[in-house]
Amino acid sequence: MISQLRSLLKSGVIGVNERNLNLINTRNPRSLMHRVNDKVETKSLADAADIQNPKLFGVIRDGRDLARLQDIIALGGKDGCVIKPANGSQGKGVLVIERPLMGAWRLSSGRRVDAADVRYHVTNILSGMYSLGGQPDAAMIEYRVRFDPVLDRICFKGVPDLRVIVLGGVPACAMARLPTSASDGKANLHRGGVGVGVRVNDGVTESAMQGNRLIDCHPDTGEPLSGIEIPHWDDILTMAARAYDVTGLGYIGVDIVLDRDLGPMLLELNGRPGLAIQIANRRGLRDHLAAIAALELDDRDVGTRVRFAKRVYETSFDVPTATPVGTPPDGGATVTRLPNGSRNDSAAA
Repeated sequence: MISQLRSLLKSGVIGVNERNLNLINTRNPRSLMHRVNDKVETKSLADAADIQNPKLFGVIRDGRDLARLQDIIALGGKDGCVIKPANGSQGKGVLVIERPLMGAWRLSSGRRVDAADVRYHVTNILSGMYSLGGQPDAAMIEYRVRFDPVLDRICFKGVPDLRVIVLGGVPACAMARLPTSASDGKANLHRGGVGVGVRVNDGVTESAMQGNRLIDCHPDTGEPLSGIEIPHWDDILTMAARAYDVTGLGYIGVDIVLDRDLGPMLLELNGRPGLAIQIANRRGLRDHLAAIAALELDDRDVGTRVRFAKRVYETSFDVPTATPVGTPPDGGATVTRLPNGSRNDSAAA
């Protein structure tokens, strides 16, 4: 056990205690944590900063608001909506309504629910069943993202997302989180989703994990997970960097989804992001985060911070500055042009 611990420390892997003491406690003032813990407030901040996010149809805050529930759900029309706790975490309490179905609704899982079922679920949200600390909560009803088919072949139902860790306004590391049958179509890693490491400098996937196991292919589709280029990569990094400006928190996880029609959308923010992203990328983050912190770029403009993010990543991990389509990078994986033909030619800027 001690030898394993020493090996992890030597490789630069950050543990929970180190994250809490040196990153969260020092960079995330408690007085500002409500900006990311409360998803309604997060959306308000994002809207004020013109950061694209799923449209909020309405909020149910107490029993009196329940009378408006069906009317709010109806705002999603034939495309459905998402109901989730404002102060939830780890995907708990999220109900994805795919579309109306004969006086009721069809969920993304295929199950049919009626008005009583949905009302009961929202009542549980209000009671605090899914909230941080079990405190009374509010239920949000928002636009249901139709994910970009760019990741369709390496997903099992559900909506994949992208997690970017941002330190002092500088995107430090990233991964894609993919739904699986084990995770019941949700992208949360603790529920069995797949984490795929993504290079910050060019948005190309390199490695993957499920649980604490390293994998090369998606467990349901069998598709290889490395060498895939994420579209809109510069926009994703810019959105992640701007999250620092609107929250004032120095160490955050920024969750972004790719909508097939609207492009990147800010899903939510996390003031205590997990550390599995190190396993997904197969590299520790201690030295890399230290290099970013030494730059002291907090007050620089977003474009500068994104450019430096790419350069520091290339220096820290000795990765190529650009990879032509079809050319194997240093890891041996082949870069794939995705179904929508996307290509981020400015990745090395």
